[in-house]
Amino acid sequence: MEAALSLPVLAGLIAVALLFDFLNGLHDAANSIATIVSTRVLRPQYAVLWAAFFNFIAFLFFGLHVAQTLGTGIVDASLVDARVIFGALAGAIAWNVLTWVLGIPSSSSHALVGGLVGAGLAKAGWQAVVWGGLGKTAAAIVLSPLLGFALALLLVLIVSWLCVRSTPFAVDRRFRFLQFVSASLYSLGHGGNDAQKTMGIIAVLLFSQGHLGSEFHVPLWVVLSCQAAMAAGTLLGGWRIVHTMGSRITRLTPMQGFCAETGGALTLFGATWLGVPVSTTHTITGAIVGVGAARRTSAVRWGIASDIVVAWVLTLPAAALIGAGAYALTALVA
Repeated sequence: MEAALSLPVLAGLIAVALLFDFLNGLHDAANSIATIVSTRVLRPQYAVLWAAFFNFIAFLFFGLHVAQTLGTGIVDASLVDARVIFGALAGAIAWNVLTWVLGIPSSSSHALVGGLVGAGLAKAGWQAVVWGGLGKTAAAIVLSPLLGFALALLLVLIVSWLCVRSTPFAVDRRFRFLQFVSASLYSLGHGGNDAQKTMGIIAVLLFSQGHLGSEFHVPLWVVLSCQAAMAAGTLLGGWRIVHTMGSRITRLTPMQGFCAETGGALTLFGATWLGVPVSTTHTITGAIVGVGAARRTSAVRWGIASDIVVAWVLTLPAAALIGAGAYALTALVA
């Protein structure tokens, strides 16, 4: 059995995990606010305040099923140690920073999963991986944007039929108000799913050090600190990615923004309750493409969308490689 970590080292690792959560909020602010900003319903500085508030209170509405999956359902919890956690966080943070600088809406969630898998493989080989949980997460890479696409497309068709006798001005005014509701729902889904991933990482680190007793659980202080770190990151926003999400894929009206956010929020709610760590980036991108395609297929800039898909495909293996390298480096140093 490995020696227990000193309190300063343990606190340092928790701080790195919260840094990842902060960067997650910074990187993924676009997911919550891109549509409401691009439709000019809310100015960016107010939109991030709105999103950050609902990011923070998300823990009041959801269980901790996603945290349980990340803590015990991706890599065998009995094999996790401080170096595995460091490797996972290094892989996720490095990939997040790179894609944030480039303005590419990649998945923070899958970067963290990739980093964790890479570090686990570097330590114990294939036996480290919990294939059921990893398979569920990998399937969500494909299913979450498809479900977001389908729900947003369906909502556009329903809303268009309901508003067929309304003037464009009346529809625009009505959905400018309703976008506050849909943006709130999406921010709740974002905070509920994404913040739980870091909760799971911190909790499994505490569990591996014997601080949680014999049963894995997530302490309340971990829940609150993770929600606060994500909300703080959202406050600073990721404006390069907001531009990509909100206007470069397709142009949005308030009605389309409402449908995209609502379709994405429904997808996130279902995934969070099922304990599936999905990508909020993938989900909202699929929803935005869905509302654009409902207008006409040429309304979607498919070249931009395909570049985003390439980033999605690369995220898991790239973060895994970085995570494995970081684990190997710490093993050499030790």
